[in-house]
Amino acid sequence: MILVSGCLSGNNGFYNGKIEASEPVKKLVLENKAIPVCPELLGGLKIPRERSEIKGGTGKDVISGKCRVVTEFGKDVTNHFIDGAESVLTLAKKYKAKRAILKSLSPACGCGEIYDGTFTKVIIKGDGVTSALLKMNGIEILTERDLLKTENS
Repeated sequence: MILVSGCLSGNNGFYNGKIEASEPVKKLVLENKAIPVCPELLGGLKIPRERSEIKGGTGKDVISGKCRVVTEFGKDVTNHFIDGAESVLTLAKKYKAKRAILKSLSPACGCGEIYDGTFTKVIIKGDGVTSALLKMNGIEILTERDLLKTENS
């Protein structure tokens, strides 16, 4: 079984309520090969919600307590992101998922690249909180961008 970001599967989960579905991800869900998850919703955040970014580090740094996840208006939402990541990890273990396809650049799901915490669309190397926690537990992470690269090659 594969875990996938709910917003990529066509479910409403994106911070502003917009749906950014990925056709290959939707197909996996429809074929019962993937389970949609949304760390932000599992962590108790609502839709719509303020944009959030990791300030001063990466998801791994958030997990280790070195930095925080904050909204564009300065509200600390770190605990929501950690709770959501832990919930996704619990589901991964329950369904014996070895792989996840998560939303690129997200402070929860980003893999390899995330925004830098300034809300200026500057990208840095690093993972979101959920992506980092899943990787720390041996789960392979891909993004919808990785799927596009595979389809186009």
